[in-house]
Amino acid sequence: MIDLSQMIAFAGVALLMVLTPGPNMIYLISRSISQGKSAGLISLAGIILGFIFYMACASLGITAFLFAVPFAYDTIKILGALYLLWLAWNAVKPNGVSAFQTVDLKPDRPMKLFMMGFLTNLLNPKIAIMYLSLLPQFIQPNHGSVFVQSMTLGLIQIVVSFFVNVLIVYSAGSLAALMNRKPIWAQVQKWMMGTVLSVLAVRLLMDERK
Repeated sequence: MIDLSQMIAFAGVALLMVLTPGPNMIYLISRSISQGKSAGLISLAGIILGFIFYMACASLGITAFLFAVPFAYDTIKILGALYLLWLAWNAVKPNGVSAFQTVDLKPDRPMKLFMMGFLTNLLNPKIAIMYLSLLPQFIQPNHGSVFVQSMTLGLIQIVVSFFVNVLIVYSAGSLAALMNRKPIWAQVQKWMMGTVLSVLAVRLLMDERK
């Protein structure tokens, strides 16, 4: 089993990741403003299905990779840290896309909303890399099944993402209005995100395998 401290730490990372602007956040905010909260929630259900798909694939792949390839843990750790640094740069780089610059979307039927949410998540490379690079940092092979640990961490990420995204759906209009009316808050959010991601990347590089 995974240590409780590891679960809490991973939940913190999952929270940070879901708060990092990306295709999912942009789509949910735009859809919720354009078509209402119900449409946003249906779209979120599709996004969650995409998370479940990636969680299952990553858990199976990580299990095989860690046992088949020498030094796999260190390799994934380095790649994960580089990915976090890349996210940090994208958070603070000039002319970066803001999740709060919404776009108008025409109304769609529930099934299409669900599938669009699913495809938005499925075609987002950030999600695949996140699972493959971050999950192994919190897995302890000497604490039991790698597959079970991977699935447990994946479920934690999905639960955190679900509740945060529900809040985003219900507050989409207010958030977008605030960020567009007071750009300084958007800048603060970007630099805080970039700083935390960079610190996390350094921490991952310095951590010893347990």
